[in-house]
Amino acid sequence: MVERREIPAGVWDSCDACGHMVYHKEVAENLHTCPECGHHQRVNARTRIDMLVDPGSFEEKDADLSPVDPLKFKDRIPYNERLKAAQDKTGERDAVVSGRAFIRGRKVALAVMNSDFIMASMGSVVGEKITRAIERATDEDLPLIVVTASGGARMQEGMVSLMQMAKTSAALAKMDDAGGLYIVVATDPTTAGVAASFASLGDFILAEPGAMIGFAGPRVIANTIKQELPEGFQTAEFMKEHGFVDRIVKRQDLRRELARLIDYCGK
Repeated sequence: MVERREIPAGVWDSCDACGHMVYHKEVAENLHTCPECGHHQRVNARTRIDMLVDPGSFEEKDADLSPVDPLKFKDRIPYNERLKAAQDKTGERDAVVSGRAFIRGRKVALAVMNSDFIMASMGSVVGEKITRAIERATDEDLPLIVVTASGGARMQEGMVSLMQMAKTSAALAKMDDAGGLYIVVATDPTTAGVAASFASLGDFILAEPGAMIGFAGPRVIANTIKQELPEGFQTAEFMKEHGFVDRIVKRQDLRRELARLIDYCGK
């Protein structure tokens, strides 16, 4: 009789895209992409930063900013409890990490959104940290790179959340007037108020393969316009074909592509 050995939990998993069984260590070494089909998994902000910047070069800024509950909002659970749960789960105060770093020796201002924190929804802290990153890049004449991943505005903060669209866009207009360079890296998903503001205002808009990019969800749009949507609607590939994305870049090539664009623009 052959003795059966249990496989330790967390060693193997199935790819969400192709269904193949994949070895976690191999996926991690492949920058969290499936070695079978190339599917790009979602990653948190700290993992993204480690993959993107030169080792040991990240200098975090505005880490002390914390969200508040201005409306005393309550849906299924009170907003302050939802915030506490997200903070405990992620170890972050909110859904974006920002600062300065070097990418292949090029100094940049950087902001990376974290979909693990309430789906990287944009509240007052996210808007403030993105705006400060923009202003820092403008004042110091640094290229700005923002890695987007968001379900949109954070409804629990109401109008305070929605005004972040105008706030970040106004800061980017000043940066553009000053001749700054702004590069967006859109990851899965980049939607709603984030897609309608700073995620669509880059001098260059790069996207990861297969990322969902758009405003409202496909079901909402289909029900609103009463029409069948094209196949692949709101994928990065569809958006590139229709001029909303400049280039689709695999995760393994992103550092090199960002450095190339920075050099091309003389920054």
